[in-house]
Amino acid sequence: MENTRLTDNLELYTQYDWFSREYPNAIQNACDEFFLPGFQFILLGISKNVNNLMDKDAYFVTKVMIDKLHDMFFRLSEKTVAMILDKILGRAESKFNLNKLTDLEAKIITGFNDYVYNAISQFLIPAPPAIKRENFDVIHLTFLMKDIDKNVTSKFIITLPQALLKPDIIDSSEEKFNYGDFASSIIEAEIKVGTTRVKLIDVKNMDVDDIVVFDNSDTQHMVLKYRDYEKDINLNPNLGLVLPFDNDEGESEMADNTNLWDSIEVEMSAQFDAVKITLGELKNIESGLVVDLTSIYDNKVTLSVENKPIARGELVIVNDRYGVKIDEVIVNTDKNSEAALQDEDEIPQEETFEEDNQEIVEEQPLEENSDEEDEFDYSDFELEDEDI
Repeated sequence: MENTRLTDNLELYTQYDWFSREYPNAIQNACDEFFLPGFQFILLGISKNVNNLMDKDAYFVTKVMIDKLHDMFFRLSEKTVAMILDKILGRAESKFNLNKLTDLEAKIITGFNDYVYNAISQFLIPAPPAIKRENFDVIHLTFLMKDIDKNVTSKFIITLPQALLKPDIIDSSEEKFNYGDFASSIIEAEIKVGTTRVKLIDVKNMDVDDIVVFDNSDTQHMVLKYRDYEKDINLNPNLGLVLPFDNDEGESEMADNTNLWDSIEVEMSAQFDAVKITLGELKNIESGLVVDLTSIYDNKVTLSVENKPIARGELVIVNDRYGVKIDEVIVNTDKNSEAALQDEDEIPQEETFEEDNQEIVEEQPLEENSDEEDEFDYSDFELEDEDI
């Protein structure tokens, strides 16, 4: 079904120029002759069999029998009918209701549709021979009908039997591009290494040369992300990254006076800086092949908590998991918070005196720098039952 829809769309693309060139002008001229100038028609869309632009509206429908086998339909939305009648007969005192059309109002709309049919029937071809009536394919032309004076628009839809149409088809005479030419085109993507759970005390005490091992990682796999697209990728691990390291020795020892907040666990993720990958490599990923992305191992890895970067380092392999050896701590919440407290204690409160009334004016405390609001702050976390 999806392939059929795609084929229909490709067919309409080649015919669009003919529909947009012939029908709007013919309908515009018919409308100007029937109502006098004041309305404008704009072709909004072309569809085959299914018309999503027709949904969620009530319509006045006129059926015109072309021959014994084929019909044409005109559909004017309730708003379109009200717009026409307001312009022709004057604005009604009560709210317009399509179900309460008078005979005069219905004759005006039906007469207009018949007049438009006579104008566009020139584009129909003789019906092919057929034994019995069937459900033929149809083409929907959706127009915006605009009241120029009031700047109000609404929908006007014409449904045509495809069997009676012979549109001009645009066929490019130039050489069509080769999809293979794009194989070497480069895009920037993100590579996710893995995640792990760490305690806030370990985040606070993180320092250069520390190694963080990611429990949710695999040396054979990573995740490629490009915009909203994510895909597992198969890799040949770089054995030069293997680091002799006993994961048990890396466990942090908690101090006796560690408070409850420091024992809360948070999720830390590791991700490479944006890497360049060709569309050819991306296609190989879709095919499930092993991708050679040796160049990514030279890039820095950023460690993040709650999507806030906290450190950067180099990728290593510990046993069968990826890890990161830290060479830069972006924010050390423990040390920075202590330094901030010391600085605050050392700042004396200044007092100034006005000569006239001798009133004491106390200087307000300095506000925190708003530029740092995106940095990781372990105090942002709320204590939940599952973390205790």
